[in-house]
Amino acid sequence: MSSVLFGIDRFLSTPDLLPGTLGLVTNDAARLAREPRKSSRLSLQQAGAELVRIFSPEHGLGADAADGAPVTNGVDPLTGLPVTSLYGADLRPPPEALAGLDAVLFDLPDVGARFYTYVWTLSYVMESCAQAGVPLVVLDRPNPLGGVLAAAEGPLLDVEAFGSFLGRAAIPVRYSLTTGELARLLKTEWKLDLDLSIVTCQGWRRSMHWPDTGLPFVPTSPAMLSYWSVLLYPGLCLMEATNLSVGRGTGRPFQMVGAPWLAEEATARIFNAMGLPGVRAEPCTFTPDQEPHAGLPCGGTHLRVTDPRAFRPVGAALHLLGAIIGHHRGEFRWAPYPTAANPSGEGHFERLVGRSGIREVLEESPGDLDKRIAAWTSPGGWRERVEEFLLYPTPRSAPTGGR
Repeated sequence: MSSVLFGIDRFLSTPDLLPGTLGLVTNDAARLAREPRKSSRLSLQQAGAELVRIFSPEHGLGADAADGAPVTNGVDPLTGLPVTSLYGADLRPPPEALAGLDAVLFDLPDVGARFYTYVWTLSYVMESCAQAGVPLVVLDRPNPLGGVLAAAEGPLLDVEAFGSFLGRAAIPVRYSLTTGELARLLKTEWKLDLDLSIVTCQGWRRSMHWPDTGLPFVPTSPAMLSYWSVLLYPGLCLMEATNLSVGRGTGRPFQMVGAPWLAEEATARIFNAMGLPGVRAEPCTFTPDQEPHAGLPCGGTHLRVTDPRAFRPVGAALHLLGAIIGHHRGEFRWAPYPTAANPSGEGHFERLVGRSGIREVLEESPGDLDKRIAAWTSPGGWRERVEEFLLYPTPRSAPTGGR
């Protein structure tokens, strides 16, 4: 049995910790560590918590709605409670949904990448609770990519230019914080007058990636099917802004990229010649059942991570993208990515990567691209900025193999 417990497990052990009428931000991926098949919301209800309303993020309460698809309000079939969607007409809880609540609980698993929207749902909930004078309790969960700050990767988001529901604060793409730690950072930096408390995990250490917890991985959304997809997601998600498939609609989403025109052998050879730490490219073929290229056989590149702690997903993806652009000048295109939060889908690459100028340099393929990627992905000053908000001890030594 795993020694790791989530915030929800610890909260349930003291059910009188927060009496009163409660709202809960959650979805079906929020399970107990002690009972991985049991949802946190049903467990809270059975423990006697006075839950009266559920709030759901992108992908809905079932964590199965399509990426970027709006989700409507409804009723939870598991608890019978009304569900207010925070990814539809509203991204933040409306005042009437918070009225009469003594507190809001937040229990959602995160994947540790800036453009995964659950933490920005948290940010809107924090602002709304502050305005309404409603306390917020974050039931913390492990960051599946670990919490080693030396593994964080930029770029830092240029909020003024590219702030969106893919990022509302100047944090790196891979930020190496838990949800609770990020909440503490946002409260301070945004100067929120918010009654915020964090119920921490037990037994989790910053050096631990998800497999180290000994717990089963529960898919957090339709394309986050495994730890390996989560590990590659901070990098390969950048390909969403192109005419490349990222493997949505296959068994390995965000573990490979491809297109009918991609030369799989040549692309893998070019990437492997770079000698990036912790990863090898393997040529593959696949047929996605989602756009782009739905139903079409694609030549592809599968990134096989050989050393998760040495691997740097953002840097690796930018190197791979540069290789694909350079070898497929006539076929590669940038593309919009419409979502409920960005209906036009324009500017998607910059919203993801967080700053301007990178697209143009990748197209240029300069001889010093390696040095430029190293500069882009270095989150300068991040460790110093976040140290006071950490809830779990920092490892004595940093991982090796970084580039």
